[in-house]
Amino acid sequence: MSPESETWTSDECAQAWGIKTPTWLGYVSRGLAPAPLPGADERGRHRWDAEQVRSFPRAGVGRSRASAGPEAQRLLDEMAEVAERMDQLRSRQRELLLAGKAHGLEVRAMARALKISPQTAYSWLADP
Repeated sequence: MSPESETWTSDECAQAWGIKTPTWLGYVSRGLAPAPLPGADERGRHRWDAEQVRSFPRAGVGRSRASAGPEAQRLLDEMAEVAERMDQLRSRQRELLLAGKAHGLEVRAMARALKISPQTAYSWLADP
């Protein structure tokens, strides 16, 4: 590293990789990201060479589903269909909860009937 090389904190490294700082630090501890430079800055923080972070080969990034095969693609398609149905059902649950509130039903009873937590029911009612 040359004296004028750019260095980053763990927060800056995480931001550059599009991840959260604890995730970055986990990657570093498992050798999935560059090691910090020796020593620490004036605030006691580790620093990383920015160019090393930019050029480090990231595990899993850019992985394609192309080689997964037709069965895997069918599973992914089915997962997407299930997720869509779940979104529709969740919307219906919210509608029923609001209708129940309009009829004066107790929140705990509605939550039990809808198989959701009372906290979820209260949050949905607060933000219809």
